[in-house]
Amino acid sequence: MERERLEQAVPHLLAWYRLFRRDLPWRKDKEPYHVWVSEIMLQQTRVEAVKGYYIRFLEKFPTVSALAAAPEDEVLKAWEGLGYYSRARNLHRAAKAIAAAGAFPETFADVRALPGVGDYTAGAICSIAYDLPCPAVDGNVLRVLTRLLADPGEIGDAATRSRFAEALRAVYPPEAGDFAQALMELGALVCLPNGAPLCGECPWETLCLAHAAGEEERYPVRAEKKARERIPVSVYVLQCGGEFALERRKDKGLLAGLWQFPLVEGRDAPPDRGEVLAQKRAVHIFTHKEWEMTGYLVRVPERDERFVWATAEEIGKRYALPSALKAFFEWVK
Repeated sequence: MERERLEQAVPHLLAWYRLFRRDLPWRKDKEPYHVWVSEIMLQQTRVEAVKGYYIRFLEKFPTVSALAAAPEDEVLKAWEGLGYYSRARNLHRAAKAIAAAGAFPETFADVRALPGVGDYTAGAICSIAYDLPCPAVDGNVLRVLTRLLADPGEIGDAATRSRFAEALRAVYPPEAGDFAQALMELGALVCLPNGAPLCGECPWETLCLAHAAGEEERYPVRAEKKARERIPVSVYVLQCGGEFALERRKDKGLLAGLWQFPLVEGRDAPPDRGEVLAQKRAVHIFTHKEWEMTGYLVRVPERDERFVWATAEEIGKRYALPSALKAFFEWVK
């Protein structure tokens, strides 16, 4: 690992960041609660998608104590549409632990111990909120650094991430928070993941070994992705009068704890009872799975007590439904 090249790169990156950093709502302060919420929301989610959610979430839950005191369904409803709902459940669990402790944790180990927080998120929180030299190494950071150093390490390998984390730890400046965010910003704005990077706008243009060799797009090195599992799913939007049937998913696994229209895996026929009013197909892609859905809008003569029945207005206000089913929301609206 070229420590000297990394040390040379740090001041160039900080100077660039001060000029070109985006004005994002979670950069207004270094309040640990705000940093934590933003980092959890930004996991596997685009910045543009997070902005509005972040503002609304803090308006609804302005403090850790407010979040801890809220019912889980209320937290999930505030998260509705953002996806990866286990993040919201873990955020809620962690808020209760923080409120019980009386203060937000201030060390990497204690932040890392919170539900839903891994090495990257703990590093981001500690560097941004406390200016601690705690590397936050994700795919964006690895892309930037493997190009800078023309490093052939496979970025899905834990050893590669660990190696880069240690290399960063050795060169962290006092402005650790700015440096951590600058690395993320460079990956988001200049050293792009899809297509050619904007090398002419990069503060590391004269330092980057991949650029010098004309091999920017050779890095980072990734293992071949496994094909997603395709799962046929039948979705039943059951309507009785002005109410619709809902069921809660199990507390563990995909979309844990969320409400949904009754559904089963497999290509099932419409229910024997009731009148099929509409039918449509839709696909939703998760990280490792793909739902190939057939949905049925069915008017039934009576309420099945296995389900919770709610009006469209009640669903809109109280029940968090996964965006995977949004193709069928119009039937309810």
